[in-house]
Amino acid sequence: MAVIGSGPAGFYTAYKVMSKIENSVVDMYEQLPVPFGLVRFGVAPDHPEVKNCQDKFEEVAESPRFNFVGNISIGNQVGALPLRSLLPHYDAVLFAYGASRDRALGIEGEDTLKGIYSARAFVGWYNGLPEYSKLAPDLTLGEEAVVIGQGNVALDVARILLQDPEILKETDITTNAIQTLRKSKVKRVRVVGRRGPMQGAFTIKEVRELMKFPSVAFHPVDTSLIPDDITKLPRPTKRIMEVLKKGSGASVSTAPKSWSLDFCLSPKSFIPNTESPTQLGTMSFEKTTLDPDAFSLGAKAVGTGEVVDVPASLAFRSIGYKSEPLSEFSELGIPFNDRSGIIPNDHLGRVVNDAPDWTDEKRAKHLPGMYCAGWVPFLNSQGGDALGWDGMKDEAEKRGCRRVSWEDWKKIDGVERSKGQESGKVREKFTKVEDMLAVLD
Repeated sequence: MAVIGSGPAGFYTAYKVMSKIENSVVDMYEQLPVPFGLVRFGVAPDHPEVKNCQDKFEEVAESPRFNFVGNISIGNQVGALPLRSLLPHYDAVLFAYGASRDRALGIEGEDTLKGIYSARAFVGWYNGLPEYSKLAPDLTLGEEAVVIGQGNVALDVARILLQDPEILKETDITTNAIQTLRKSKVKRVRVVGRRGPMQGAFTIKEVRELMKFPSVAFHPVDTSLIPDDITKLPRPTKRIMEVLKKGSGASVSTAPKSWSLDFCLSPKSFIPNTESPTQLGTMSFEKTTLDPDAFSLGAKAVGTGEVVDVPASLAFRSIGYKSEPLSEFSELGIPFNDRSGIIPNDHLGRVVNDAPDWTDEKRAKHLPGMYCAGWVPFLNSQGGDALGWDGMKDEAEKRGCRRVSWEDWKKIDGVERSKGQESGKVREKFTKVEDMLAVLD
């Protein structure tokens, strides 16, 4: 089996296949020279416990039935391996390459003003993702920052902006990020959502963590959005409401920094700074009301027509991610729904056609041999030699691909850890592919 992508989905599937199917062999293809995907580049640096799953992944990778094929992209672009040449050499292919695009708001000023970033880019930047190594966010533009969206990634962004850089420097956050955060002028962060606290996508751990920052205060929430009696709420919701009502230990009047969860606001436009017309100065929001009421977990936000402006020198868009199809999907007849950013499926693991009515279980047509795991499909090839990577080596060499093996990754890993120890941190990540490969030369 070939697995395209080396994040958690790929590794957990490889583990299951190798443990359930005797003599199965897994080749894992990764476009970067380093593995672990979201665990390395998405998990917040101050949450190292979340990265403990790497121990299991390393156990999988040490098996003689596992091959890591790093630094090789799949597609028809220059320097990549075409998917069509891969299929005949495997009994099955699992697409596990994740979501590479963030969702846009589609509002005025979003693409033209400086100071507006996607949360995906910002998180990738401070976590050392090569794609965003040159992002260079300017955190000196002003004191007011707005994060649009109220999921855990949004709270990660708020926490990194508000945390003491001297605490973060001991994590695996990049040195470049620490230097930038030390210069930051951000003192006030608003985390804004269209609905209320009862419908929030964040979890208690992330909220509680921010509440415990000694020098960061929390602005009280509108209590009319919280039921008077929370004792009968589902336990997770009840605990969050308790934390929100209690607030932080620090006082808004004396703390040097503060944050808030601003509810029932829908973004309308980004407005230029009056003194610097190319930079963000204000965000315009429409107030919303909740239907059928503020306490229903599935309540929908409905615009009221009333608009409020919020000062903002920086804005971070955190409203979800989308997957993109590989370049040969259309040519090979593999369906992809661009509107939703997913591969059409019946939610039971079977890929379906991408006709307009594909969400209708009675009308959707299953594609023989194709299955789904979450966001990605599991594709049975139609026979072939099933030689795996051994059958691909010559093709890879012809196309100028340089494979990074698991042993090569361990060398890169060792250098990163060694450099980190020199500055008192877990590791110092390489943020450029060429620097990773230089370790192997």
